Amino acid sequence: ARVAAGENVLITGAGGGVGSGLIQLCRARGAVPFAVTSRGKGERLQKIGAEDLIYRDSGKSFFESVRQVVGERPIDVVADLVAGPLFNDLLRLLRPEGRYTTAGAIAGPVVQLDLRTMYLKHLELHGSSQGTRGAFARLIQYIEAGKITAILDRTFPLSKIHQAQTAFMNKEYVGKLVVVPDRHWEQVGAPYAT
Repeated sequence: ARVAAGENVLITGAGGGVGSGLIQLCRARGAVPFAVTSRGKGERLQKIGAEDLIYRDSGKSFFESVRQVVGERPIDVVADLVAGPLFNDLLRLLRPEGRYTTAGAIAGPVVQLDLRTMYLKHLELHGSSQGTRGAFARLIQYIEAGKITAILDRTFPLSKIHQAQTAFMNKEYVGKLVVVPDRHWEQVGAPYAT
């Protein structure tokens, strides 16, 4: 989505592995990330660079919740990992000539699109499953420079896969959950368990 310094980026699914990476990538590029998340994850997301937080469970409409936090600042880019029923509000929040990019659809892959929003605002829509080789090379440079790091929430032995799945379904994590085969638990998994 060509995120540049000074741009405001709204990131849905900010508490996951990709979302937490996007927060850091925005900061590495000098952009300002706003994280859409659930309560309980905010402090950790702000520690890795989220400018401010929009809580999905605020009791207000999503559109109002975003506007209350970002005020009159334009949303230049939406990085959407959720999709589903929020899709049209995300497009409405974008400034004219804004850019929408997606790499996930955990709330549902089928969305309704009011084409008028797209063509009247001259929006760009992008999809990405892995990016280009050039983008990957730039990402490696950010990692090597220490500007982006993987966020590991916790590990589970394979014998406790049900606990890992419950934590995943309940969204009780920031970053990634990792499941390690029991035979490698002491060496690989246990040092990162919480």
